[in-house]
Amino acid sequence: MRARDEAEFAEFAAITIRRLRRTAYLMCGDWHRAEDAAQDALVKVYRRWNRIDRSDGLNGYAHRCVVTAVLDQSRKPWRRERLVETDEQVAPWPDGVGTVDDRLLVVQALGALPPSQRACVVLRHYADLSLEQTADILGIGTGGVKSQTSRGLARLRELLDQTERSAS
Repeated sequence: MRARDEAEFAEFAAITIRRLRRTAYLMCGDWHRAEDAAQDALVKVYRRWNRIDRSDGLNGYAHRCVVTAVLDQSRKPWRRERLVETDEQVAPWPDGVGTVDDRLLVVQALGALPPSQRACVVLRHYADLSLEQTADILGIGTGGVKSQTSRGLARLRELLDQTERSAS
């Protein structure tokens, strides 16, 4: 790779890594796995850097890589076991406004969704991607994205309502 391309990739990686990591975290609920997935995605982008259409396809390709990395990680048998404490064992530190608690509840509820619904909800409502971009990244039709997102949001509402009722 030429020095100019190296510099362009380094700039892209520095700008994009946080967003990829957050997207991966919302999909898997584990910061360590999210970091691995974001790094794996950037490696894939680096390998194809000269072949990717940078005008409009770069961010989409990076998101596709991070989604694939998270889904691939979840399929590996050794990844299914959590070696760290579960969320139930770790008491969250409440903040004055409760935003951290709310965020943790949403992440926990996202973790209860099936992978396809979680991916659609995260890409559509967190990464703010269009139906077409989400469909392209996940390799499904726009109708599939709509139905998976709708089901995922309905299930999230149920889970968050249950949490709210049990906290009262």
